[in-house]
Amino acid sequence: MTTPDRRRARFAAWTLALLLPAAIACAQPDDVATGGDSVVLLHGLGRTAAAMNPLAEQLRAAGFETHNLDYPSTDHTPAELVAWLDDALTSCCEHTQGALHFVTHSLGGILVRAQLEAKRPSQLGRVVLIAPPNHGSEIVDNLAGNALFEAALGPTGSALGTGPDSFPNRIGPPDYEVGVIAGSESISPVGAVLLPDQNDGTVSVESTRLEGAADFILVKANHTFIMQDTEVAEQVIHFLRNGRFDHSPNRTAPSR
Repeated sequence: MTTPDRRRARFAAWTLALLLPAAIACAQPDDVATGGDSVVLLHGLGRTAAAMNPLAEQLRAAGFETHNLDYPSTDHTPAELVAWLDDALTSCCEHTQGALHFVTHSLGGILVRAQLEAKRPSQLGRVVLIAPPNHGSEIVDNLAGNALFEAALGPTGSALGTGPDSFPNRIGPPDYEVGVIAGSESISPVGAVLLPDQNDGTVSVESTRLEGAADFILVKANHTFIMQDTEVAEQVIHFLRNGRFDHSPNRTAPSR
């Protein structure tokens, strides 16, 4: 292997370590509490339902029933994962009595958007997308063609570029209530090199923005742990209840 190839491989390995934190191997069961409205939680690329457990617990404490789904994010194509989600929703939520909301992290949001564009539950409530690559990630663009990177991310992760034909950019704008939460902090040296100035280490703030969204808010959090942030949980609950985020003056937040 030539010296440039070695450097490229090391760079890809750094990226993978930051994008794909260690996942718990066992699938987490659905967590359901008694109540009215339900929330489906969907994790991001390379993660498991365990990553969403803290948020699920706070949603249950707020009175929501929760269905924390686990899916093989790196093993299948976008079409296969959307088909999986369709089957999972039928199994877990077909007979939900109240509104059915969705709260997602990263890739989970793109899958939900694709699912709701093709088929939506009759009882659909509100949707909160946390750190979604709504217009793709420049990191995927820059490391396209790297065998290590593409093998680790799988066919769907590799389809999350910013080009017009990428998976996220083929999905139309929503015609249902959506709130977007973006992070403004990064712990990733890769993001500092490959992403625009304002980013969460994996996705640029600009890429998270979504035409047709009901609301948008920026929080001081990084991509890896944003879904476990206390303020994010509060904002999620606020949006599910009110259709908007808390933009009160006493909230400490980065500028939009």
